[in-house]
Amino acid sequence: MAERSYKFECLNSNILKLIALVTMTVDHTGVILFPRLEILRIIGRIAFPIFAYMIAEGCFYTKHKKRYLGEMLAIGALCQVFYFIFDHSFYMCIMITFSLSVMIIFSIQWARKKDSLAAWILPFALIAGAYIVSVTIPGLVGENVFAIDYGFIGIMIPVFLFLAQKKWIKLPVLAGELLLLGLATPNSVQMWAFLALIPLAFYNGKRGRLRIGQLFYVYYPLHLGVLWGISYIR
Repeated sequence: MAERSYKFECLNSNILKLIALVTMTVDHTGVILFPRLEILRIIGRIAFPIFAYMIAEGCFYTKHKKRYLGEMLAIGALCQVFYFIFDHSFYMCIMITFSLSVMIIFSIQWARKKDSLAAWILPFALIAGAYIVSVTIPGLVGENVFAIDYGFIGIMIPVFLFLAQKKWIKLPVLAGELLLLGLATPNSVQMWAFLALIPLAFYNGKRGRLRIGQLFYVYYPLHLGVLWGISYIR
């Protein structure tokens, strides 16, 4: 996945992840504490596309697939406890969304290595399962009862980014997926997610000196707990 780097490509994955963390925090602050401040939700739209892009990168580079997926699932399960306690909701958080994405990506990698038609049954079965979980079930029980964050399109965005491989292909693919997501979401602020394409255009394909990948796993449930705690004592 190595590509030629240009002078304007000055942002490594660490910087992009920090941008995503900050904008995600702004978004969740708006959801939990200041729901009337739409500007916070607009800023927050930047987070998801960057995280989705980094998930695709992480799946390509990681040498510890089981740990990568296991950590994501564990944090997702922990966050669901927070969601149920504080929000009394079975709304599946973004960690569950990305866990499904990673499962599909790893199954594609496995099928490629097996190099047999039968091996492709697994990734297609997982994609079908993701559709059932994110579209069919919410349609039957109601999205207010059960839903997957960003839905089926959100699950597939990291998958398509992984398949695209080259950056000059990834950005148009991401733009197309974000357009579909915006059209499928009855919420006008979702279209502001296109702003994420700006910092991603400056991505140089490098990680940076520090290993901050684990920061997200700690920070995600922690900041949700803090925000919900503040909302209860206000």
